[in-house]
Amino acid sequence: MPPRGVKKGTKRARQYEHIKESELGQGRSEDLAEEIAARTVNKERARAGESRERSRTSVKDISSGRRGGLRSGTNRAKGRTYEQLYNEAKDLGVEGRSKMNKAALERAVNRRK
Repeated sequence: MPPRGVKKGTKRARQYEHIKESELGQGRSEDLAEEIAARTVNKERARAGESRERSRTSVKDISSGRRGGLRSGTNRAKGRTYEQLYNEAKDLGVEGRSKMNKAALERAVNRRK
């Protein structure tokens, strides 16, 4: 079921179903596939100005499709962005996060979990 605010039969509803099927095909659980699809669709809606509220990262961050494209086919670690790690560290209450680089943030967040 697409996220709230997405009408059945619209482009975003089709996008949601496509992403969900893709995630299921990659072996993700039903719940995780639905969450990933909903988050992606909500981000795209925010970027296109189709939603009432939007977070700064939804609008300022690179698009979901571009991020996936940048991370595919490389030998780099395919993890969270610096900004995602920083926000997670902030939610977890990690001290000194503003002075940390990406690797340090990743270690600190993983220690807290």
